[in-house]
Amino acid sequence: MNWLKSTLASVAGTQEPIYGPTAIQSVAEQTKATPFTELTKDDLKWKAMQSTCVETQTFYVVSEKGDLVMVQVIYSNVAGLHTTCQFNTKIYWADPQKPSNWFSDPIQNYLFDEDMLSFGGDNIALTLNGDGTAYTIKSALNESCLVNLTFTRLTPGFVVGNDGTSNFGTDPANPWGSMRHAFWPQCKVEGSIITPDAELNCAGRGFFVHALQGMKPHHLAARWNFANFQSPTISAFVMEYTTPPSYGSTVVNVGGIVKDGEIIHAGTSNTASHVETTQDSDNEWPEPTVVKYTWSGQTKDGKEVNATLEGSLGQRLDRVDVMAEVPAIIKSIVGSVAGTKPYIYQFSPKEKLSLKLRLGDTDFAEEGTLYSEATFIS
Repeated sequence: MNWLKSTLASVAGTQEPIYGPTAIQSVAEQTKATPFTELTKDDLKWKAMQSTCVETQTFYVVSEKGDLVMVQVIYSNVAGLHTTCQFNTKIYWADPQKPSNWFSDPIQNYLFDEDMLSFGGDNIALTLNGDGTAYTIKSALNESCLVNLTFTRLTPGFVVGNDGTSNFGTDPANPWGSMRHAFWPQCKVEGSIITPDAELNCAGRGFFVHALQGMKPHHLAARWNFANFQSPTISAFVMEYTTPPSYGSTVVNVGGIVKDGEIIHAGTSNTASHVETTQDSDNEWPEPTVVKYTWSGQTKDGKEVNATLEGSLGQRLDRVDVMAEVPAIIKSIVGSVAGTKPYIYQFSPKEKLSLKLRLGDTDFAEEGTLYSEATFIS
């Protein structure tokens, strides 16, 4: 009966019943024995599930000049009945006089290679190289946004725990949903994006995440927090979601810190806090104004790791009304559900923040660029 209710909710867009916190098997349980697992090439395969899912590969860029870029492929399946693919590009220019750019284009005749490691379609190709250390993204889907980028990882990629996956369902042996993240936290970026106004040199630092939401997004999470910090030697991130009451409003936080090409910490003992907020005048969401992120754990050789990143977010970069701005994809998955009104608040403080890192008995502090998102769904 629980499976039937969940399946009906997935197809019809209804709210799920209250299953309780035991109906999510958090990846945090895996980290008790295995804090993280380095990625192999096969771990980067697209799953392309034939049931309800949203699968994304997202590439974030901090250029040497301070431009911020996101490029993303979304594979979306609704109840095994309808599949769409979309390519999104967002640019926040370092020049404050230039307005941000947002491009979102459907992908026609999408396909995966035989190994499910590379993706293509009409006028687009996202290709993983032979040794699994670099992605190239080339797109001419939109003549106003010509993308040619290469992301080369500078440190091993990883998943938290054994497989990076939290499962949902009352029978752990037969989950009805899942959430998985895999990361390349520190990358070298080369290439450019050409728009009608200018050619953006994207040379700089990058962060890559492959995410698979194996159920309706609003059933999986009510809120999200994401932070990507890049400095000359350190990359740090958190990816946190809070489930709806259906699964006990459970918080799952995966994150990591890389320094000089070495994984210093990866696990679930991290936090993402909205220290100060302001009420959004256009809706009921508490927009964060001051945030604090923390990481804690141990290195492979047993040294204690503690890090803090805290500060004012300044003026937001954007507020994305998901239902209004993401054409068809999320609309078709979220459906019409009372209380579901997803907004994404995006920030990057003009004043660089300093990440304070204590590694064993040694303290480090390094200024860098923070890109963060706070997402409210239901």
